[in-house]
Amino acid sequence: MDRERIRSSILEHAEVDYARSGGPGGQNVNKVNSKAVARIRLDSVEGLSEREHEQARARLASRLTQEGELVVAADDERDQPRNRALALARLAILVEKAALIMKTRKPTAPTHASRERRLSSKRSASTIKRGRGRPSGDD
Repeated sequence: MDRERIRSSILEHAEVDYARSGGPGGQNVNKVNSKAVARIRLDSVEGLSEREHEQARARLASRLTQEGELVVAADDERDQPRNRALALARLAILVEKAALIMKTRKPTAPTHASRERRLSSKRSASTIKRGRGRPSGDD
């Protein structure tokens, strides 16, 4: 996965639309299109192997439109350029996280020392519990 190529292809291929935002801004909200809605076709993202593309498509299936577009909106800020940057950054983060292929865990046997520690703690717990019994009536 080439993160730099992913980000540059998102900047190059993403379409950004603007809409009126419901966030902070007072009366300004009613007249300025500060909300940014970024969309990109997942197929046009470069920097991913074929396997990573499939992984991203599977993980983002619920967020994709019928045309295969990933849509993200940002209306956190009061001005359009900052919301645009936020939306594009969110697209990049979503794609990178979805395409990440985790290494499979190779199970290993417990070491001799770890087995020994476990058994000794079991022995000490056993002696503590044995000492909790009723006192003997030899008095």
